[in-house]
Amino acid sequence: MTFKRNIIALTIGAVMLAGCSNTITTTDPINNQLTSTDKKTIASIKKTVSQQQITQESAKANQLFELVFEENLMASPMAQTYMGIKKDYGKWDQLTEQQDQLDHATTKANLLRLKAINPQLLDQQTLLSYTLFKKKLTDDIAGFKWRYHNYPVNQMHGFHAGAVSFLINAHRITDITDAHAYISRLNGMKTLMLQLTDSLKIREDKGVMAPYFVYDHVISDSINIISGAPFDKKADSPLLSDFKTKIAKLDITSPEKSELISQAEVALLTNVRSGYSTLISYLREQQSRASHDDGAWKFPQGDEFYQVALQKTTTTDLTAEQIHQLGLDEVTRIHGEMRQIMSQVNFKGDLSEFFDFMRDDPRFYYPSNEEGKQQYLAQATKIINTMKGRLDELFIVKPKADLVVKQVEAFREKSAGKAFYNRPAPDGSRPGYYYANLYDMKDMPKYQMEALAFHEGIPGHHMQIAIAMELENVPKFRKYGHYTAYSEGWGLYSEFLPKEIGFYQDPYSDFGRLAMELWRACRLVVDTGLHDKRWTREQAISYLSKNTPNPIGDVTKAIERYIVMPSQATAYKIGMLKILELRQLAKDKLGAKFSIKEFHDVILKNGPVPLNILQQQVEKYIAKTL
Repeated sequence: MTFKRNIIALTIGAVMLAGCSNTITTTDPINNQLTSTDKKTIASIKKTVSQQQITQESAKANQLFELVFEENLMASPMAQTYMGIKKDYGKWDQLTEQQDQLDHATTKANLLRLKAINPQLLDQQTLLSYTLFKKKLTDDIAGFKWRYHNYPVNQMHGFHAGAVSFLINAHRITDITDAHAYISRLNGMKTLMLQLTDSLKIREDKGVMAPYFVYDHVISDSINIISGAPFDKKADSPLLSDFKTKIAKLDITSPEKSELISQAEVALLTNVRSGYSTLISYLREQQSRASHDDGAWKFPQGDEFYQVALQKTTTTDLTAEQIHQLGLDEVTRIHGEMRQIMSQVNFKGDLSEFFDFMRDDPRFYYPSNEEGKQQYLAQATKIINTMKGRLDELFIVKPKADLVVKQVEAFREKSAGKAFYNRPAPDGSRPGYYYANLYDMKDMPKYQMEALAFHEGIPGHHMQIAIAMELENVPKFRKYGHYTAYSEGWGLYSEFLPKEIGFYQDPYSDFGRLAMELWRACRLVVDTGLHDKRWTREQAISYLSKNTPNPIGDVTKAIERYIVMPSQATAYKIGMLKILELRQLAKDKLGAKFSIKEFHDVILKNGPVPLNILQQQVEKYIAKTL
């Protein structure tokens, strides 16, 4: 109890000192009567009190951050599942205008709650959290205006495919209760698809519709979901196959398994089929009214929207014109480095002919059969495992979560991107996944395997995201936050980094690294071309095809991706350039004191942040190290 009484007394003293501090001066008669020992004691108390206030206010702020995160989590059944929580395990999120309005009101209320925190009394880590938390809330409030400026279904993402991927990859079945929750979600898919259809109607009324080409992809993916047993006499549909696989592992009787499968089949034949049939019917109808205009400029206030999107994606104030020119300059530079590799391998011809050679020579591709796909997955795993053994040369902290290379599922591989990453479960029940799309092996050349594995896996997204999730004494909203320029900038930087410790020994593989960096430089050109300069889909395809070695299928998929995700593709190169700029700044300032491990620790130890805050963190590291 003595310690508690001392704390209470100290707190009372803090109030008294705070109340009279402005009146204590060198001419104060009472102060003049104090001995030097008394003055030292008061100074010490002030210092202690100040630290106590900081501790208390920081604790108050962090409590609010965690409370808001938990409230948001409990409002989203799907987010709960991703986090390994089974509270609302049989439910879906709501895709309604009413839910949007509720979320918006909640965000504004949370910003008001933040005003109870005094940022001048926060420790450095909590002040960073406060800054990021406030920015996230204000950005979300400002972004509410643009909530309809997107395509809720497209070939890259959307609940038509995302709901199925969610059940397959996130909904675990460890007992009968989990199985019934899966069936409940199957039954809920009718409502989910009806809400999705309504969201398409709302956007069309406001003048926002996907370009014509998008519909063929989305309709095809949706048909795939309701094809196969129990919908027809073919092999099991994706959802039935997944459910059966998971049920087979349960320690229950055969009759119980049969009953569960029977209930799932009924749900598929009724609510799943009905929901998707309604969606497919409306998509076909809407496609008849769709145009071939591809850029965001066609939206209401499209030019303003795109500039806002660029600012949000890059966390900079760069204009579309500046980004376009930066892309052109980087394309020129990388072409020059590629010509050096042409000379190294004694290729006779110009760069365009070298591109044709790299694109067409069969030595650079695995066979387009199951054996070839397994060879690709095995080699990608080997590359990642080799890199794991070298991490101590570059990093202080390594992720605890494992990483698994996985093939994109058949139901969505035709339209999905060439590679992507899914984060691990926080409780360790699910590893991180590096997905490789092996639908067309001509889109996955061997010479890009290293760079692709480094970007999506280690030291790229898995390293950055898993470490962020595993940070201690950091609010959850930061652990699971996302700034595209930071995350994708790190991913692209991670393609380059292994070269500095001896990877890419094969010149063709080094060419593949440059080809992927070139790809991201071209993105700056074509994204701004499409959405600001009003390029057509065909113009963008032509530019990307002429300036990169990628096959036409790869190029077409990419341009179609950039069309439906305005600005997203600009994040990679801008983020990478900022990280390289900051690294050079640290090297120049610190000289022999520079440590690549410490630099990477600074980049990763605070989780995802905007690029301007990343610069502040590096500058603090430099000042502290000098």
